[in-house]
Amino acid sequence: MPGRPEELTGGAAGRAPAGPRVIAVASGKGGVGKSTVAVNLAVALAAEGARCGLLDADLYGPSVPLMLGVSDARLRAGADGRIRPLSAHGLRIVSVGFMVPEGDALIWRGAALHKLIHDFVHDVDWGALDFIVADLPPGTGDVPLSLHQTIALHGALLVTTPQAVARADAARAASMLRELDIPLLGVIENMSGALCPHCGGAVPLFPDPGLEDAAQFGAPLLGRIPFDARIAACGDAGAPLMARYADSPAAEALRGIARGLIRHSPASAA
Repeated sequence: MPGRPEELTGGAAGRAPAGPRVIAVASGKGGVGKSTVAVNLAVALAAEGARCGLLDADLYGPSVPLMLGVSDARLRAGADGRIRPLSAHGLRIVSVGFMVPEGDALIWRGAALHKLIHDFVHDVDWGALDFIVADLPPGTGDVPLSLHQTIALHGALLVTTPQAVARADAARAASMLRELDIPLLGVIENMSGALCPHCGGAVPLFPDPGLEDAAQFGAPLLGRIPFDARIAACGDAGAPLMARYADSPAAEALRGIARGLIRHSPASAA
């Protein structure tokens, strides 16, 4: 049986020194709202007073620029040659979406992918931050390994939905995180029912009941985010739900998760 990924690729060589707490947002499959959760969680952290960056590491489908209303922006280098992040909604943002025309196919292989992740960590002037939220692509591909080898991760969050298929794939993602020795900080159940606009009661969207805990993933359940039909319109308009509807039940769930991360994370060395 082949060795661990670190043994095959040189371990943690080239990692950035300790600084902000880098939290990867992962999912076992697409369609569970991972990027939406990552964007809104970063906005929630910033709203709580944390200095927060957002690294769009979903290199195959970078949607962060559109969701934050900066899809027409481009990355620029400063006088020192380092990349300057874009700013929006209190965040410092880096995405490959700032480097290619919208709609172009993004085809990455190992060496090019690893170099891009390396550049986004080492060659970006992130400044002093408390957190960097890294939106990973769905599944168990090269990006989590490259990010893990480039910077010490504080941990990862796993996004799933109340559906057997999503949970089965999330379990595979949890296994990948364990294999890479990336701490799984907790599980977030997205689209955890909808709220009836008439009576305010919970309406299930999936056949499976919501998670009561996340013991099957070996991690705590950090929160259950109810479905809000306005969230798609917010993403399309570049105005995150956390910013536009900060008093909504979904925003309150995200705020609770952000507060928990701040409360249980050690102070940043940045």
